[in-house]
Amino acid sequence: MARQIKIFDTTLRDGEQSPGCSMHINEKIELALQLERLKTDVIEAGFAASSQGDFDSVKVIAGRIKDCTVASLSRALTADIDKSYEAVKRAVSPRIHIFLATSDLHMKYKLKMSGDEVLRRIEESVRYAKTKVSDVEFSAEDASRSGRDFLVKAFSAAVKAGATVLNIPDTVGYCTPDEMRDLVRFIRENVEGADKVELSAHNHNDLGLAVANSLAMIEGGVTQVECTVNGIGERAGNASLEEIVMGLHTRPYLYDAKTRINTKEIYKTCRLVSNIIGVNIHPTKPIVGQNAFAHESGIHQHGVLAKKETYEILSPETVGIPENKIVLGKHSGKHAFSEHLKDMGYGGISAERMQELFDEFKRLCDVKKSVSNRDLEALLANKSQEKSLKYTLENFVINCKKGNAYAAVSINCGGEIKTEIHDGDGPIDGAFMAIDKIVGKSFVLSDYGVQSVTEGKEALGESYVKLSLAEGGSVVGRGVSTDVIESGILAYIDAVNKLLN
Repeated sequence: MARQIKIFDTTLRDGEQSPGCSMHINEKIELALQLERLKTDVIEAGFAASSQGDFDSVKVIAGRIKDCTVASLSRALTADIDKSYEAVKRAVSPRIHIFLATSDLHMKYKLKMSGDEVLRRIEESVRYAKTKVSDVEFSAEDASRSGRDFLVKAFSAAVKAGATVLNIPDTVGYCTPDEMRDLVRFIRENVEGADKVELSAHNHNDLGLAVANSLAMIEGGVTQVECTVNGIGERAGNASLEEIVMGLHTRPYLYDAKTRINTKEIYKTCRLVSNIIGVNIHPTKPIVGQNAFAHESGIHQHGVLAKKETYEILSPETVGIPENKIVLGKHSGKHAFSEHLKDMGYGGISAERMQELFDEFKRLCDVKKSVSNRDLEALLANKSQEKSLKYTLENFVINCKKGNAYAAVSINCGGEIKTEIHDGDGPIDGAFMAIDKIVGKSFVLSDYGVQSVTEGKEALGESYVKLSLAEGGSVVGRGVSTDVIESGILAYIDAVNKLLN
């Protein structure tokens, strides 16, 4: 019988530590709820002691999630453990995740602690956390470069103190699959009580081996894998959730292992993360990239047409990628529209939001001759201009001449319409500066991008901006329109609302 492998998602913690991947609290909640629909086993919601914002988001997520364990990361410190407990105590299934480095390099230069001090700290912190919650995970940071005899002592101390999960990280992505498989087997055979706890894998992707190492560790005997959506994370990122899951799904008899992941939610989850952090999924990204199921070579096209399995080892439907076909037109009714969204896997939309989406769809039909599933996905991902938002776009006028551009932007500021005109290097630059004048603040624009959702001159333009205030705090704003200038303005206003909320 296939072993059940738990998926521990750390997108909200380790993934968010990636530069430029910070998330607003509402976005974290939205992603956590999607991870629950995806059926991850554990959601590491954050590092509660690191900031008030992290504490608040972990606490809210712990209260909302019903079908997953919710974990908070902690250093091996009483104060950190207390913060984590306060944040996760309302969870249906709370976990405190403690980490402490065990390699000679880290102990000498980072911790400045002796081996005996580290062992004592591990035992004390795990024992203390165990008085708070029944589920305690211990991670030996830099385990892959730790002395094996000392690593055995560290894990044995954690088990003795009450740890329920032992995590074996390749913190700097240094090792090979053979090395990590062998390390798991060594720990299983030598750590006292290893047969009574779960063993977990956590691999970074510095040498591009994170997924391969994770699968090898499953072969070695781990029953939990820590990973992130789209593989985001510090430096070169973490092991990719979707690649690990589909590796097991596609070759179940090779690994004799399975997960409880609802694979049809994978594409939506990956798109959501991409939209939130404003980082596009690379076209050749395995499983969910735009080219993952595209065949340009004549030989490949002939094979696929004759029999899909010639060049496709899994189908797009398996991971929830919708067909890009014409679906509805300007004469379609609201009922047909809502039923089609359900068929695409987007159920549970409120009546108010459904009306907003239908109105946006009708406006799009007036501009585009045909509307595809990818267009609808863009509308779904685009947050509505809610009445509760302080700033919403009323109107804009652009005047461009060679080497000069003027933008007149009108914004509804809580019921009052304000208009400003500003020149700039281009229409987007002028529009953004006009918005700054209306709001009365100077924002720092660190990134701006636009891409087409579908092909052709009528394609929707999907824009994102990364914006911050001089005093700190960074967010991603997003906008969608058939007019790329309007999509940029909407993205900027979206970011302004997030920063000032």
